[in-house]
Amino acid sequence: MDVKYPNITVQLTGQDGNAFGIIGKVSGALRRGGVPKEEIAKFTSKAMSGDYDNVLTTCMEWVNCD
Repeated sequence: MDVKYPNITVQLTGQDGNAFGIIGKVSGALRRGGVPKEEIAKFTSKAMSGDYDNVLTTCMEWVNCD
């Protein structure tokens, strides 16, 4: 699977399993990585479009997850 922003890494292991917290953590990393607001909005929309597994899958598609 190709990661959209391979230069951005987010540690998700050992984190709270709250979906909104995970989305916020990845969104913040994208923002700090210089990703445009429009792209972050696309990430957020896609991550919120399904269940918890969708959140994790979307995160792994957009950034490197540890």
